[in-house]
Amino acid sequence: MRLYVNIDHVATVREARRTDEPDPVRAAAAAERGGADGITVHLREDRRHIQDADVRALRTAVRTVLNLELGAAPEIVRIAGRLKPFQATLVPERRQEITTEGGLALGGATPKIRTAIARLTAAGIRVSLFIDPDPGAIDRAAALGVAAVELHTGRYARSWRKSDAALRALERAAAHARGRSLAVHAGHGLTYDNVQPVAALRDIEELNIGHSIVSHAIFLGMEEAVRRMRQLVDEARRP
Repeated sequence: MRLYVNIDHVATVREARRTDEPDPVRAAAAAERGGADGITVHLREDRRHIQDADVRALRTAVRTVLNLELGAAPEIVRIAGRLKPFQATLVPERRQEITTEGGLALGGATPKIRTAIARLTAAGIRVSLFIDPDPGAIDRAAALGVAAVELHTGRYARSWRKSDAALRALERAAAHARGRSLAVHAGHGLTYDNVQPVAALRDIEELNIGHSIVSHAIFLGMEEAVRRMRQLVDEARRP
């Protein structure tokens, strides 16, 4: 299973003082040394953490692959088209939210989303859609011709201590997506405590984890924080 590390909140700390540290590029390099298979950043319209210059620098510096999360805003899609990250993950985005609160609403697949997919694909970028673990959403994503979906694990992250219902829903959704020939990713709210049951789901091939790793990196350093998450994921995948 691939582990992609989201380093947005390294930039969140930097932007708290509008200074030049901590540097997301250095964080990405440390994450790669710790075993990350890819680096994820979200270039938001409001630029609350990652900045355009960060994405440009990371596009050059990252030695694994760069996964750029973005809304379907034309300006951001144009930036992605110029920089050509390995993967672009389209996510819903609202100015007032603290973090992404759910999957894309694909009912009727808005023209903006269709246009974003077409432009990113034309630029040679692999496209993934961040969606809820719902068969209907998966079917709509497949109909849009994307390569992958990322299943929103927020419900699981909120309820895993009380019930396995959300985990079973993820398992069913992942199998359904694989049956539609989609690559299956997952992320949101995954931590060192709850990651292993999700990592053990064989139809999921990639995890995106950020906040928990960056939080641990404050005490352990980024390289060691990623190494420990890497170990947990690998343990969960062993026969």
